[in-house]
Amino acid sequence: MQITATEAKNRFGYYLGQAEREPVHVMKNDRVAGVIVSAARYAELEALEQEKSMAQRRKEFNEKYKGWIAEQNAHVEAHGLWCEGLVAWPGQS
Repeated sequence: MQITATEAKNRFGYYLGQAEREPVHVMKNDRVAGVIVSAARYAELEALEQEKSMAQRRKEFNEKYKGWIAEQNAHVEAHGLWCEGLVAWPGQS
């Protein structure tokens, strides 16, 4: 659904209700200036962003420390773990 900024201002409550069903694109100067979405959809988008952020951080960590991780895994393979209950460093993804 697309509406003008003036429509959004004049009938905000109505469009909040509409946003529960579908995103409401607010147009200003012939372009989408904003989108009204439900709180549930916003929470989904934030969760996706956090997931992506965590995946990106994991990738950067593995890249930065790949040499050290390989050394540690080689040491564990050669000598085993020194304490019961410990586990080897997880493989890089």
